[in-house]
Amino acid sequence: MSSIKVKLKEKDVQQIKDICKSFGNNPGELINVLHKVQGVFGYLPAEVQEIVAQEIHVSVAKVYGVVTFYSFFTMIPKGKYPVSVCTGTACYVRGAEKVLEEFKKELGIKVGESTPDGKFSLTCLRCVGACGLAPVVMVGNKTYGRVSPDGVKDILKEFDA
Repeated sequence: MSSIKVKLKEKDVQQIKDICKSFGNNPGELINVLHKVQGVFGYLPAEVQEIVAQEIHVSVAKVYGVVTFYSFFTMIPKGKYPVSVCTGTACYVRGAEKVLEEFKKELGIKVGESTPDGKFSLTCLRCVGACGLAPVVMVGNKTYGRVSPDGVKDILKEFDA
């Protein structure tokens, strides 16, 4: 995964410090702090993780470990329209891998990346809970069922504006 270098503004740094302070700069609140910070910035680049580590007195390695362990956290910005392909058992068996390959081809990105224009990002999910509609794709909050590789272009066209 490519690392994105981010230059934080002073007000951003202060906002991160304020969030840490709101949790008492308590190392035991690391997950809550990261959750709130990601809610503000949309993702957790290395520069943000370093400030969190410094403020709540834990190592950068510990912060990085938490960010990479929990799938909710991301170190890259999500696109305006995040595309998530379910790769749970039912979806996988019914061809999710081919659908995923088609999204990668159409968007020109790998899983975990965003398009250069910031419009789309691509991730995989474990289970959406719509197994009867497998394979399932989510774009933002919209769910598409029984998606075939041929249907990928049509789904992406809906977001051309």
